[in-house]
Amino acid sequence: MLIVMETNATKEMVAKVCQEIEKMGLKAHPMPGPTRTAIGVTGNTSQVDSDRITAQSGVKEIIHVTKPYKLVSREFYPENTVINLGHDVTIGGKEVVIMAGPCSVESRDQCLAIAEKVSNSGAKVFRAGAYKPRTSPYSFQGLGEKGLKILDEVRKEFNLLIVTEAIDTETLDLVAHYTDIIQIGARNMQNYSLLKKTGRQPKTVLLKRGMSATLEELLMAAEYILNEGNRKVILCERGVRTFADHTRNTLDLSAIPFVKRMSHLPIIVDPSHGTGRRDKVLPLSRASVAVGADGLLIEVHHDPANALSDGAQSITPDTFEQLMKEIGAIANVMGRSV
Repeated sequence: MLIVMETNATKEMVAKVCQEIEKMGLKAHPMPGPTRTAIGVTGNTSQVDSDRITAQSGVKEIIHVTKPYKLVSREFYPENTVINLGHDVTIGGKEVVIMAGPCSVESRDQCLAIAEKVSNSGAKVFRAGAYKPRTSPYSFQGLGEKGLKILDEVRKEFNLLIVTEAIDTETLDLVAHYTDIIQIGARNMQNYSLLKKTGRQPKTVLLKRGMSATLEELLMAAEYILNEGNRKVILCERGVRTFADHTRNTLDLSAIPFVKRMSHLPIIVDPSHGTGRRDKVLPLSRASVAVGADGLLIEVHHDPANALSDGAQSITPDTFEQLMKEIGAIANVMGRSV
């Protein structure tokens, strides 16, 4: 349910409606807009007494939301959500935000070398995993807090924002302390305990689509985060598993216009994991920007052949520089900037 307030409704009127909703055992989500405030209502398992709400001062109308996901839907919030990431970088508006860096933090020298290259080419966010969930227990698992401290040094040295993955509830607070954007990886998209705890902290969340998840399941996962109070969520299309064997995953670029139509949240594309092959990263980065993605998540490594994880899908800094020039031209045609 969505309650639309009159344009002249005061803060006191909005607060009174929220109080009435809470008295009914429901949860109120006030959403101030450019012209009026709307209040989302969640938690109802049966028909809500609409007359009790419309009787409150300042209420204009009640809209019943038909989608199973409420807070992430455009029925709840028709305007695009634009998130201020910090350092004068926003996502969800006209700017296409590029996040780039190695799959994992391997060493201080490695991260500083790559950060310098991607920063000079125009990246605004540095990506690298301090904790790495791997298919094999014998694969490199990341440097943990040592890796987070290296990322903090990258932030200070190059004025880059940091995105890195939290793999469980135990390490979430530590990751949140060191990072600007908390990534929830594909394997954890339906880790509901992690989603809820992430929703109760204030940092921006990057939520990746699960390896076999439908788009509705992705939006429902985002709903868990918003329902806990955090509305700063970025969705990420990173490919799904199909019968195709010419790529690691099948990158679903049709997800971008679908999400744009159904949800107000920004969505980015990860063509590195989406294909698993560096020769496909450039063309699918171009296509991602052309189809309307709000950003890209690119794996860049100065020595891919010796990377400790995902070297086959990591492009070199020189290739990344070329990528930035090409997607900049495409963004410009669409009235956007990189």
